[in-house]
Amino acid sequence: MAAFDFDTLIDRRGSDSIKWSRYAGHDVLPLWVADMDFAAPPAVRDALQRRIGHGVFGYAAPWPTLIEAVRDHVLRHYDWHIEPAWLVWVPGVVAALNVACRAVGAAGDGVFASTPVYPPFLSAPGLSSRQLLTAALRQGERRWEFDFAAVDRVLDQAKLWLFCHPHNPVGRAWEENELHEVAHLARQHDIVVCSDEIHCGLLLDGQRRHKPFAALSEDAAQRSITLMAPSKTFNLPGLYSAFAVIPNSSLRKSFMRVMDGIMPHINTLGLVATEAAYRDGDDWREALLDYLRGNARRVEAAVAQMPGLGMTPVEATCLAWIDCRDLCAARKIDNPRRFFENAGVGLSNGAEFGLPGFVRLNFGCPRSTLEEALRRMSAALQ
Repeated sequence: MAAFDFDTLIDRRGSDSIKWSRYAGHDVLPLWVADMDFAAPPAVRDALQRRIGHGVFGYAAPWPTLIEAVRDHVLRHYDWHIEPAWLVWVPGVVAALNVACRAVGAAGDGVFASTPVYPPFLSAPGLSSRQLLTAALRQGERRWEFDFAAVDRVLDQAKLWLFCHPHNPVGRAWEENELHEVAHLARQHDIVVCSDEIHCGLLLDGQRRHKPFAALSEDAAQRSITLMAPSKTFNLPGLYSAFAVIPNSSLRKSFMRVMDGIMPHINTLGLVATEAAYRDGDDWREALLDYLRGNARRVEAAVAQMPGLGMTPVEATCLAWIDCRDLCAARKIDNPRRFFENAGVGLSNGAEFGLPGFVRLNFGCPRSTLEEALRRMSAALQ
């Protein structure tokens, strides 16, 4: 495996970084938004430099080698064969979630999501004149799980399931038996599953392979909208390049009809980066996963030593979901995010994900940054 540098600190202060500008002028380490502090893969940067050297940036559409790079990547890593016609390019997964809500059912229909979950899952239904329906995940000793009986009761009123796979923020990489239960319920209630698989390249267990929901069966495929992007795995969120995979032609046409006249084309550089990441980024990705595994285990070990805090092991993503409820009860803290922010660490507030009393920590950063953040958190608890 080629050697890649994830330890060097890249100064993002005073730049265009949303992540770092939140705390401009304050000594706060930002570990909140899911934006890693690593340079993009060399292959991606080289491809972008070559494209910039061309000098002309007119309107662009996906080209054959890009489409083949996407299809080959998905087949090699996830054992899923997708047809070129199934691809619908979008400028981001959040936008696609909102399109999916408008493309399925009608105003007033129910859209289901399990909580806690990435905040756009909770806002997209209302923005689309749909009714948000939820059922809480259960926190076990070692991992979070679905309460499928509770899900079953709610789905009678739903037309669409917004499914987070792998899950942000609890870090679960759903196993195949769990996916089959999701597919069973979707078939039983005749609903569409919009599966956000943007973190599918970040399974930390090197022995496991991500299984796309749509690859379970023909029925799952025909009732699915799968959302993917290189943005999380290869740290390219600012290039806004993503795609939906929609095997059902009627569903695909409905999705594209909602996009028409509203959704912009993908920018050229985003498409170039996507091809380079999927075609030439495997070695970098493997090195990244090894580094993130180390960071994840470090966070888990540190949190285990912090009074009032707890977490389950991270199976996927670069995000740790930390339970602060005992801390909040003991110290009468109503906002744990603010508590740690005052200690110099910027985290995400669990209330935004539908579960107060938790914080989310992004460990996609150099280990020295992570160690300092954990030191500050520990000191605050002392």
